[in-house]
Amino acid sequence: MTENRLSKLSLAIGLSIATTSAMASPQTFMSSRSFAMAGTGVAIAHPAAAGASNPAMMAAEHHDWSDDFGLILPSVNARFADEEETIDQIDDIQDTIDRFQQLDKNSSEEEARQTAGELRQQLNNFDRDTVRIDAGIGIALAVPTDSVSIGFFTNGNLRATVRGELDQDDDQLLATLENADPATLAGADLDRDLQSRGSILASAVTEVGISLATSIDLQNDSQLQIGLSPKYVQLRTFQYTQSVSGFEDDNFDNDENETDKSGFNLDVGAAYAFGSRNQWNAGVSIKNLIPMELDSAANRPDEDERTLELNPMVTAGIAHKGDFHVITAEADLTKKEAFGYEDDTQWVAFGAEFDAFRYAQLRVGVRQNLASNDDNNGIEEDTQFTAGIGLSPFGARLDIGSLVSDADVGAAIELGAAF
Repeated sequence: MTENRLSKLSLAIGLSIATTSAMASPQTFMSSRSFAMAGTGVAIAHPAAAGASNPAMMAAEHHDWSDDFGLILPSVNARFADEEETIDQIDDIQDTIDRFQQLDKNSSEEEARQTAGELRQQLNNFDRDTVRIDAGIGIALAVPTDSVSIGFFTNGNLRATVRGELDQDDDQLLATLENADPATLAGADLDRDLQSRGSILASAVTEVGISLATSIDLQNDSQLQIGLSPKYVQLRTFQYTQSVSGFEDDNFDNDENETDKSGFNLDVGAAYAFGSRNQWNAGVSIKNLIPMELDSAANRPDEDERTLELNPMVTAGIAHKGDFHVITAEADLTKKEAFGYEDDTQWVAFGAEFDAFRYAQLRVGVRQNLASNDDNNGIEEDTQFTAGIGLSPFGARLDIGSLVSDADVGAAIELGAAF
């Protein structure tokens, strides 16, 4: 076993899915502006980002320099969580197994015993350690009008988790080898005997759709916007479990490890602008009105089948806006169930944007996962802090966002135009 096969796991899952469809995940896609403002957008999304947050916002009032046309081409974001330096552990385990296999057990029996003990400790430390990868990409186009605003969007996210699982028989085998005689050491073949595993669970959702929105004038100059986004959705899962010694990266993307399902779905949203100058805006969106499910492919008797669920998600928010600022708060009213080794999520978020004469924006945010728990068998998602900047000279846009928490680091970048 001369290759660092398991260390390629996280890279391979991304490449495998990216080469067959847009990268995707059950986690909702967000623009870079939203990313920098803690994922908010239901009450503040610009027209081009409305398809990902709340289609009604495409018909809402915005700055004069951004309410006639919007383009995102493209928006990319990624997050990485590796609490226990899992990838480095994998490399070390691979090196130790190779070193044991190459030893002359008759002339280096004490070194072989020490190597077995080192490997035993490494596998115990590696047990249940997890690395999580999120990546998203999207493009969008919006043309707001005084009657019916129209937009197009396609986006998605990938969430992949890679996890180590210790087999207790391996612990006993290596404990025996720590005190074994030369004959027993010579007969040990760790490529054959070890049953500890590397496991991948990945989930993907890709969507393409159109958004339609209109605005209705109410009493006292307040306004109501309503919108909907019919869309085509593809779900995909990828489940792969293999022993450390038998893992082959060229078998990683075999068809028997993947499942997929496609169908039509619908997002709807509404927004209400009120106040003496319509400086307040309340919004609500319901994404994925039609529930969808997809079972993963469990191809080993020692692994469980997983179900990817795409259920309706309700999010509500409120925002205060002025010529040079936007402050917003929003909350998920429903919980998103975890698919892999991860937390359920139900976010409450706060974000702010400060504008410098339309040409530059400073953004900050914080969000808390109300559904986080200590029994998630993976990496906990708790409190996340975000920040970013926007540059918008002469209608062109460059938005950059960042994210940090106890477990995650992330970044987002977006190119676009608005006028």
